[in-house]
Amino acid sequence: MKLDLILKDANILTMDREHPTARSVGVLNGRIVGFDQDLEGCSAHQVEHLNGATVVPGFIDAHCHTTWWGLGLSAVDLDTARGLDELYTRLEAEVERLHDEPGAWIKGTGFNHKNHGGKFPSIDRLDAITGDRPLYLRHVSGHLSITNTATLRLAGVFEPGFEDPEGGAVLRDADGQPTGIIEEAAQSLVQNLLLPYSTEQIVTALDDATTRYAAEGITSFTEAGIGGGWIGHSPIELQAYQTAQADGRLHCRAQLMPALDALRPIHGNEADMHGRGEGLGFDLGLPSGFGNEWLSLGPAKVFLDGSLLGKTAAVTEDYCGHPHNSGYLLGNPQNFRDRVDAAYRAGWPIALHAIGDAAIDLATDIITGCQDRYGLNALPNRIEHFGIARPDQLEPVARAGIAVAPQAAFIGPLGDQFIELVGPDRVSWLYRGRSLVDAGITVAGSSDLPVADNNVRRALQSWVDRTTDDGAVLGDPSEGLTPEEALRTYTEWAAQATGLLAEKGTLECGKLADFAILSGDPLTASNIADLDVVATIMGGQFTYRATNGVPE
Repeated sequence: MKLDLILKDANILTMDREHPTARSVGVLNGRIVGFDQDLEGCSAHQVEHLNGATVVPGFIDAHCHTTWWGLGLSAVDLDTARGLDELYTRLEAEVERLHDEPGAWIKGTGFNHKNHGGKFPSIDRLDAITGDRPLYLRHVSGHLSITNTATLRLAGVFEPGFEDPEGGAVLRDADGQPTGIIEEAAQSLVQNLLLPYSTEQIVTALDDATTRYAAEGITSFTEAGIGGGWIGHSPIELQAYQTAQADGRLHCRAQLMPALDALRPIHGNEADMHGRGEGLGFDLGLPSGFGNEWLSLGPAKVFLDGSLLGKTAAVTEDYCGHPHNSGYLLGNPQNFRDRVDAAYRAGWPIALHAIGDAAIDLATDIITGCQDRYGLNALPNRIEHFGIARPDQLEPVARAGIAVAPQAAFIGPLGDQFIELVGPDRVSWLYRGRSLVDAGITVAGSSDLPVADNNVRRALQSWVDRTTDDGAVLGDPSEGLTPEEALRTYTEWAAQATGLLAEKGTLECGKLADFAILSGDPLTASNIADLDVVATIMGGQFTYRATNGVPE
């Protein structure tokens, strides 16, 4: 029998507990057809000798923001700026670059106040640099932005009777003047000046972003919010994904979470939607799970609270050094319950963004209530981030079968800030690992890109050692996972959390031929972060080859 591809002389970690390792694997029509002795007598159009390189299931990033990151690749990089003077210099250079484009926006991404002594840019200095040009600088958390007076004027902030949007705020100084910092849902005031992005802009962003995903060994991802709210980029964002895939410009498989705000009232027979005859969804009753192996709809995405870095995540105790600040929910709890219920009974599983423990309480209550009333939907229900979780919150989540998507990728670059904000009494609650696994909770690996980078090998090492950039251990060292468990978060468990384990996440006959090829074994490496991605294969086709990797 002639196959399309055979990988030989490899260290294959299948993540299949019945057949954990192999030396060769065969592919036909984008699917795995056999291993080792199964391939005796088979030839292939393409045979690759890997010389002992390690093959693992293609990595799955279960929560990221691909369009946002892709669009930001052309913005001013603020992540590497150190000190506000350097930030101002970079913005001045961008103004000069755009000298012949009057009215063009000045955009920057990756700002983190920790790199500037905890300070934020002065709106007066920003005004002096930008003049009448609109300005949009995104904080690394994604939950606040920085802008100038010209943009605030365009957004109507200075109009008589202006009020902050629900779930957000335009921050002001002691004299009541805007500081240029905009929190949470109030970011829509600026974003609405830019939206909607064109389909071609989004397709270009997806092309640029997923080309880079492939270089990290990523073959699948879940886009955590499209089509509406402050996280969406166009009401027809799904069409942009379809266009990118049809044009060969989508280089990974994508599961898309529509923002709850993108769903609209729908009506059917009075017997439909659990006897209510109405709910929230898409026209024609287009359901979660609709799509194919390339592109499908995931759960509905709902923001319950804000961010830990911005001190807007809803917690039950004040942030350290910030009395009377326990964050906040981004809306009325009953309104959340009603809207989520309407989407859930229309068939939409739910992914609730909940970082603080107060938000996790609400998320757990909402999901368990929906499951008790209506049963399970097509895909697992999820809590995104699960960042500050009390010990008593684990068992109810496990009992309800709720998957969680925390970010080990945060531990290195952001962990020291987290420790300072929650203090010693709560540090063991932060971005748990071992206690989640031991409780029986499905833990999906994810980056939340661009909040953290999507270097999966670095995230795997962070799951194991939990070490911050300053050398501290985030929380209890016993929260560390084994290398095998860490690898499962980005393979088997991510596939399980996204409801796609039948197709991916482990290497088994009949499953998609999605592989990441690494320079060494992540189960035995002294530091997984030091491994290189040699190549990435999706559906039996190479989407990435390192310069010194698998030869052409």
